[in-house]
This record gives sequence, structure tokens and C-alpha cells, in this order.
Amino acid sequence: MVEIKLIQQHQIEQAKQVVIAVSLEIWQGVLTKDKLSRYDSMSDIENVRSHYFDNNGIFLVLVDGEQVVGTGSIRKLDDKICELKRMWFLKEYRGQGLGWKMAQMLFDFALAAGYRKIRLDLANEERQPEALKFYRKLGFYPIERYNDSLCHVFMEKLLQ
Repeated sequence: MVEIKLIQQHQIEQAKQVVIAVSLEIWQGVLTKDKLSRYDSMSDIENVRSHYFDNNGIFLVLVDGEQVVGTGSIRKLDDKICELKRMWFLKEYRGQGLGWKMAQMLFDFALAAGYRKIRLDLANEERQPEALKFYRKLGFYPIERYNDSLCHVFMEKLLQ
């Protein structure tokens, strides 16, 4: 049975493996696992409690039985703006409405937490065309760069 739940401590390694698998899929032929670890230490996932839960955020996992197969989170930027982070699903779990369901759960959390806007960043349009299409359907629109990440696409959505 596939469910969306709050991440538990014992699921942290599996969540990191999902991020690694999807990142390597997106950057196939360009990025290796070693290079990825230099760009992304995943310390936010390692320290999920302090980085998300203790800082007006949340981290969800998509689980199939006991296996983590997707992730998604909300991270505080300031009192009114949050960021959609770590929205990664293994390939076989995409296109089934599960991402939409997780996004709605994250939006509901963000609104209840007092946020008015939600932002996100994507590596680039060429490597993530399906993600870009998905976020546009969710109501995100392009904005100027808001962080110093290596990403090239920046988007925002008003919460209501």
C-alpha cells in the first residue's frame, strides 16, 4: 500500500537514496554519485528534525510498504515565505497523482503554518521538463533568482 507519511528517523537513509537515484537520473552522463555528494551533502535530511520540524517546516515520505519511494518537504525562508524542497519520486511512482497529492498536503501544511507564498528552484528546463510542467499545473510561475543555488529556474506560488 502506497502512503504519504511524516518521515521517521529510520527512513532517513532510504530518503537520501531516493534523492540520489533521481538526481543521477536527471543528470545522467554528467553527474556521478561522488560528484553529487560534493554538491549536495543532504545535511538537511540527516538533520531533518532541526532543519524542518523545529523550524516551522515538514518532511514527508511516500512509502510503498516499508520502502521510501518519494520525498517532499517545506522549509521556512521567512515568516511569510516557505520553500518546496526535496520533491523527488522514483520513476515508477510518477504520473499516478501521488505527486499532486503530496504537493496538496505540503500546501495545506504551509498555509496552516502561516505562509503566504511558496517558492522552489529547479536545475534547468532541459533536464527537468516534466517537473517544470508539473509545477506550472500546480500554479507556480517564474520569478527572479532568490537564492545562491546552482539552479537556473525559480518559481513561486501564492497560497490560498
